[in-house]
Amino acid sequence: METHQLFSKNETYNGLYVMLLVNRLQMLYFFLIMPNILINPYMIWVLIAVGILSQLNLFLLSKWLLTPLSGNGYNGFVELFGKKLVRFLSFIGLFFILLKLSVITLGFSEIVQTFMFPSTDTNWLVFFILMFCCYVAGKGVVHTIRLVLISFFLTFWMITFFVFFFFPPIAQLSDLYPLIPMEWKVENWKAFFLILSSYSGPEFLVFLGPWLKSNNKTFRYLSYGNALTVVEYVLLFIASLFYFGSNYLSKSQYPIINMARCFQNPVFERIDMVLLSFELFNLVFAVSLLLLLFYGASKIAFGKMSKPSSGKGFLFSVFLIFIGMVFLNQLFWKSWEKQQFLLNLQIIAGIISYFLVPLVIVLVMKKKGVNKHAST
Repeated sequence: METHQLFSKNETYNGLYVMLLVNRLQMLYFFLIMPNILINPYMIWVLIAVGILSQLNLFLLSKWLLTPLSGNGYNGFVELFGKKLVRFLSFIGLFFILLKLSVITLGFSEIVQTFMFPSTDTNWLVFFILMFCCYVAGKGVVHTIRLVLISFFLTFWMITFFVFFFFPPIAQLSDLYPLIPMEWKVENWKAFFLILSSYSGPEFLVFLGPWLKSNNKTFRYLSYGNALTVVEYVLLFIASLFYFGSNYLSKSQYPIINMARCFQNPVFERIDMVLLSFELFNLVFAVSLLLLLFYGASKIAFGKMSKPSSGKGFLFSVFLIFIGMVFLNQLFWKSWEKQQFLLNLQIIAGIISYFLVPLVIVLVMKKKGVNKHAST
């Protein structure tokens, strides 16, 4: 592990990578369980509406990415907030990063255990996932961001499989009724908050300014990535409604994967296992990036920025994350009721981070008179 290159800034990425980062960071664990919680067909409009609302956040995010401070990384945040406040915010950020890491890793590990390795303990699956991610993250931020290109082309095409559910005899137009809610149930609020949280992820781009090229097309590429996410969410949900119907959709814990088990191929008998294997690339990309952000945030929080990146320090932070995941797995994830508590906590945390991070940064920028160097 070339530790001095963990946060090296010898390469920057153009708008295509910005678009893919937004899309792949939004398409994590929650999209696999989303139809099970949305259920009602009129939630299609909520998916679209929140996607449009997400554009406002991305607009604020682009304002930050277009400033010289964004390209300065840690020093830019210190200039904007001050060193003490940056350290305090980093402490808070550690909780948000660890929670997201734990939920997406434990959630995917449970799915892999259910559909691929039923006799394997999920703690071992978490260990192997973190081992792969540690290797990728050890290559540095530059190479980890580059992985998003592979992740996208290995996973985005999966949506084409589910288009077959849009045609008879499976598809019936009546499965999409009612498109207008006659009443708003309590369960719908959980679905609404889940959708809000599912669009989170792009807020982590505020820390990747030194590695992203910014110009007057930045907001456009952020929007493209968000639009792809909206299309994927809507298509997957409509396909689920056609396959299960709203009356039975809540009976399947993982509707997307159960639908994939229906695919038949003369070469591969279990298409769902192939799809899950490819989806692992996106998980590895996202977790690797979050591991680097966690290590960077911990250095800031504990006042170690004056010291160079350490391989031992990075491995120690990954070890602590693994211990934390094992603890959460044993205490929360293996119990359905406690698992729901952890999921709800991540839903709330995702909403807070996605909507507050860009807003707070832009408000402080406006207060201090920080101007962007290009227009969106």
